[in-house]
Amino acid sequence: MNSLEAKIRDNKTKGQLNAIRSDGKVPAIIYGGEDQNQKVSISKKLLKTFIERENFLSNIITLNIDGKSQNVLPREVKYHIISDEPTHVDFLRVIPGVKIKIEVPVKFINNEKSPGLKRGGVLNIVRRKVELKCPSEKIPESITLDLDGIDIGESFKISSVKLDAEVTPTIQGRDFVIATLAAPTVMKEPEKPAEEEATGGEEATEGAEAVAVQGDKPASEVNKKESEDKKPADKKIPEEKK
Repeated sequence: MNSLEAKIRDNKTKGQLNAIRSDGKVPAIIYGGEDQNQKVSISKKLLKTFIERENFLSNIITLNIDGKSQNVLPREVKYHIISDEPTHVDFLRVIPGVKIKIEVPVKFINNEKSPGLKRGGVLNIVRRKVELKCPSEKIPESITLDLDGIDIGESFKISSVKLDAEVTPTIQGRDFVIATLAAPTVMKEPEKPAEEEATGGEEATEGAEAVAVQGDKPASEVNKKESEDKKPADKKIPEEKK
């Protein structure tokens, strides 16, 4: 489990909040359960290393607040519109036995063992995350799907996923699809045999020669003769009347 150092903050004005951010810290709030909401601040540098990790919003974090530890689940991160730096974080208290809704990422393993992928099949991922309802202490890190032996035309449905008895998908009443292994969208055209290509080339050459030559004379001479035949006869200029 990951842990972060946090400090209690007691700011009341926007200026004080900006001062916290200018000091390299990010304001945060902890909510949920019977306790009151608690305002804290966290090092922005350390927070960014956690955000850059995979599945930040679905991993439980331990906040060490002035010597006391509190397990929390990140629920929302707000960012600056220009710099894209984190400006605020909401944490939900993790209380044993209390169920929450959370999106869990989907992972695929054994890609190299899939006969369908080896034959050029395409893995169409319908849902990259699946929303689950589960106790906060039983949140799965991911939904893992095994591609070993999966061929073209097969699919993964939620019913094929092994979940804890207390963990259920929020979508009820239908066996929804998570991913499918489809046939390639573009089929490679088979190459023509060398003999056919050679024959086609010869036919094309013969055709070109037939256009270029008429009888025993080159086409250029024939065209020239036709042009001369089409010229109108020279008109005789009448002699001037004496």
